[in-house]
Amino acid sequence: MKEMELKYGCNPNQKPSKVYVDEGDLPITVLNGRPGYINLLDAFNGWQLVKELKEATGLPAATSFKHVSPAGAAVGKPLSDTLKQIYFTDGVELTPMACAYARARGADRMSSFGDFISLSDECDESTALLIKKEVSDGIIAPSYSPEALEILKAKKNGNYCVIQIDPDYVPPATEVKQVFGVKFEQGHNFLKIDENALSNIVTKNKNLSKEDKDNLIIALITLKYTQSNSVCYVKDGQAIGIGAGQQSRVHCTRLAGQKADNWWLRQSPQVLGLQFVDGIKRADRDNAIDVYIGEEYEDVLAEGKWQTLFKVKPAVFTVEEKKAWLAKNTNVAVGSDAFFPFGDNIERARKSGVTVVAQPGGSVRDDQVIETADKYGMVMCFNGIRLFHH
Repeated sequence: MKEMELKYGCNPNQKPSKVYVDEGDLPITVLNGRPGYINLLDAFNGWQLVKELKEATGLPAATSFKHVSPAGAAVGKPLSDTLKQIYFTDGVELTPMACAYARARGADRMSSFGDFISLSDECDESTALLIKKEVSDGIIAPSYSPEALEILKAKKNGNYCVIQIDPDYVPPATEVKQVFGVKFEQGHNFLKIDENALSNIVTKNKNLSKEDKDNLIIALITLKYTQSNSVCYVKDGQAIGIGAGQQSRVHCTRLAGQKADNWWLRQSPQVLGLQFVDGIKRADRDNAIDVYIGEEYEDVLAEGKWQTLFKVKPAVFTVEEKKAWLAKNTNVAVGSDAFFPFGDNIERARKSGVTVVAQPGGSVRDDQVIETADKYGMVMCFNGIRLFHH
């Protein structure tokens, strides 16, 4: 099949809409549902991301995409009991593929609401059972087990989008898009990211562990498919905070850092001990957690609305308690798709437990940025690679 008609483009008024190739066939087969324009943008970007994560780490990989940027990305490392609890795996027997998906979805659950999922390997029954519980638009993977396919086909009253991708498909060397009637052409970004990107260490501390290297590589590959400007925090094989599409680099760093902080706060005893009202939906529960760890919880208490969220009124999670808990987070990696222009980015990253950094370098203030990293004993690599994506 050379082309496929879509319901509409980015918006319902943008018709007609289709995807097509000039030569050969489309590399996808739609097994269920009907993908939309943005669905396929998410699917193709997400597939490239997880394929490269798998090639770089040797582990199954997953990503959760929303509006052409990942909300989460991860490889299939086992989950701790705490992560099983905060990712609400609910007794599902976790395969490596299911672990990767749980991590990708659990990084930023609010942003992942209504996502498009990409998997590097076959979607097995365990992964499908996790997906079944979540609000999601669709999935792309190289294959599906018969059990998984039946589970996914039943989602959204039978309208869940299930796409199979040809894992051997290689895109043309030149890519073209059109904006305002004008065609843009560039070479496809075939850049391979591996340990060679981490060889130029510019700080006094030059001790990068294997885990540090893996986390930095995951951050950089994730950034390769994130709308710029972008910054990514990674811990234990998963993105824990992604800042995308910001005009200011430090705003990316702050946005991603706040997401990383929320991910860590969700593992605190205060949050793990919350007792939700019976019958609360998954999305409402996620929102309730964000309300509880946010500044607005005191307003909820003052207005007496906590009963709609919790069985028992939780004590306020004080600023001091949050700071004490956040201080326990460490061994976090951060990557940037372009150079950090000021040391303030490093200062903000440190607050979220960052100990290792990968960025292109090239700022006129590189010395100041290195000095800031040295102040905290960080390891920082200048990879010389810009990863803008639009």
